[in-house]
Amino acid sequence: MLKQRIITAAILLPVVLALILVPPTGFFAAVVALVFVGAAWEWSQLAGCRTPLGRGIVVAFAAAILAALVIVRTPGVLTVLSFVGVAWWIGCCFWLRHFTFAAAPNSENRLLKLGAGVLVVIPTLAAAISLHDSDHGNWWTLLALVIVWAADTGAYFSGRFLGRRKLAPRISPGKTWAGVYGAVLSGGFVALLGGYLLGVRDGGQLIGLLVLGVLAVAAAVVGDLFESLLKRHAEVKDSGNLFPGHGGLLDRLDSVFAALPVFAAGKILLGL
Repeated sequence: MLKQRIITAAILLPVVLALILVPPTGFFAAVVALVFVGAAWEWSQLAGCRTPLGRGIVVAFAAAILAALVIVRTPGVLTVLSFVGVAWWIGCCFWLRHFTFAAAPNSENRLLKLGAGVLVVIPTLAAAISLHDSDHGNWWTLLALVIVWAADTGAYFSGRFLGRRKLAPRISPGKTWAGVYGAVLSGGFVALLGGYLLGVRDGGQLIGLLVLGVLAVAAAVVGDLFESLLKRHAEVKDSGNLFPGHGGLLDRLDSVFAALPVFAAGKILLGL
């Protein structure tokens, strides 16, 4: 499985790097929105939409909102939506404490989970556009993603070799506190190094960026757990099978959905 994951990542990485570093923000935003439409399709299944018609309606609704955000791209709106995303992920922590909340496959819970999907996808696109459209925005966007990738790698190896105490056994039995510590160390180091390479020399801002990196990693863990919770409710292993060894789009984006709004909002507060 690890070999398959590495091969898939090696194929995807150049594509992702090119998308972030080369095109203008408009093109970048349009492609990200298209990817998020695919994620909305998978989310609709996890939320409980079983028919193609129901899932199609959800996807059409998501596509309309995402397209509007890509076209308008008003800075004030992007900022507000990024902070809305932060608020959502803080509130999500309380949901995670109650495994059975909204677990029953009824219409009320389906609508609740679809509403949660709106609070996940829209702020993340707003945060991605906000980051990419700032000074040196393509590099700041890359840094945000590298923090998540480094945290994921650190969590994997520290959890595999040192993991004993489970983080949330009912939601995700494979995750351990050792994995969280490895993620925090890896993500924090990348945040510091990346900030320095991007010209952040002020000691206070560097410390603030370190804290922001740790908070982004913490948010990534919450995002990962929340998608795992939805999969437990839906009784599926992966959100899809698009990427061999990685699952579906949501399986690759769950951490990013949570980390990106936190990073974008924190960057604004730090004045970077």
